[in-house]
Amino acid sequence: MITTLHHATGPMLSKPTELEILLSAVAAGDQAAFGMLYQATSAKLYGVALRILRRRDLADEVIQEAYVRIWNNAATFDSSRASPITWMVSITRNRALDEVRRASHLAIETTPEALDVADDAMLASERVELASDLARLRACLDDLEPDRREIVRLAYLDGLSREELGLRFGHPPGTIKTWLHRSLKQLKSCLTP
Repeated sequence: MITTLHHATGPMLSKPTELEILLSAVAAGDQAAFGMLYQATSAKLYGVALRILRRRDLADEVIQEAYVRIWNNAATFDSSRASPITWMVSITRNRALDEVRRASHLAIETTPEALDVADDAMLASERVELASDLARLRACLDDLEPDRREIVRLAYLDGLSREELGLRFGHPPGTIKTWLHRSLKQLKSCLTP
């Protein structure tokens, strides 16, 4: 597992065969080879993540997850289909795009124009409709299992990541992702007239 998010500034290994050798060693569980692979490729992969996400904190998170996937899936690398760096860039790019899709709300720092929206008073009819919608949402949330309801609340109201939720609830991020997906599907079904 990666313990630091400082990205290598050293030169990339010049020959793809060197990366293939390192990936093969990583597939066999060689942690030293994994460290060398990280040193040789992290600057490039970090650049890919940062170009897509445009936020260093998210890029750091994505890079860590990408290297975990590289570690876990090194045995599946097939040099006849892609070069090692292309394979690793693909993992990083896909994880970064997943993060973009996952972000259901934008931080005010990334969209300062949101502050320019006029503060129009809500009409009485709009308040009644909003109250009705909120009551339906509460009822649908109450139909979720208590831990799933809490996970949805923490993810979408408090902005906790799947990794943070996984630590809090004692389950891997993949399980949290599945629970969130199923919970949102149940809520959508409940809210759809």
